Amino acid sequence: MPLFQIFMVAVLQGITEFLPISSSGHLILLPALTGMADQGQVIDVAVHVGTLFAVMLFFRADVAQAISGLPRLMCGKADTPGARLALLLLIATLPVILCGLLLKLTGFNDALRSVTVIAWATILFGLLLYWSDQRGSIEKTRDDWTVKEALTLGLWQAIALIPGTSRSGITITGARFLGYDRHEAARLSMLMSIPTIIASGALLGLEVAVEANTALMRDAAIAAVFAFVAALLALAFMMRLLRSVSFTPYVVYRLGLGVVLLWFAYA
Repeated sequence: MPLFQIFMVAVLQGITEFLPISSSGHLILLPALTGMADQGQVIDVAVHVGTLFAVMLFFRADVAQAISGLPRLMCGKADTPGARLALLLLIATLPVILCGLLLKLTGFNDALRSVTVIAWATILFGLLLYWSDQRGSIEKTRDDWTVKEALTLGLWQAIALIPGTSRSGITITGARFLGYDRHEAARLSMLMSIPTIIASGALLGLEVAVEANTALMRDAAIAAVFAFVAALLALAFMMRLLRSVSFTPYVVYRLGLGVVLLWFAYA
């Protein structure tokens, strides 16, 4: 695969994975605008690995706390901050895993991957993000996260299986409706992405293991590095920006992207 294509796919995925602007919408536009062929599932797995390491590095203190609590949680106890965080993240991940498996087994996930669906999801869920951001209160922090809220956010996250929704966008929307401020909503969303990316990456990895060869693995390694750097920069940019700016610029961008996708769909 040409290095330029690896770079474009990896950087685009790395940036859009965590910003609330829909990665699927951008990945549809890329071949439409450049004439590039589909990058294949091996590269998809690689860029997910890159973004996973980026979010784990950026939130390393939270990740270390959750990992330290796993032994306690495996003993059936969630009586430490780390064990409690690990439990809540696992609860928040269950809905998307179960719904994802259901869609895959029924084949319905392929029916959703159309430009029209992605375009309307980009617009409608962008407007929902704006509504939640304007109406949501700012009274809660991550320490206020409960089991009920973890399950609720998990259900919000499952909606992201509709292409164009944006996993980060819909979980931030749910967190804002629950009363978390912008920074804490984004923080919860990013932490929830870690087990979700691990689960989806493991599933895709099993599917593409037979395709592995030296050249493809080299391309995958390059893609993972590019995605890691892009995702890390995107995370730093968003988390810093949210201390002074709302989600409105992302909403405006989503609306513009949705209109362009609708033009592609109906032209």
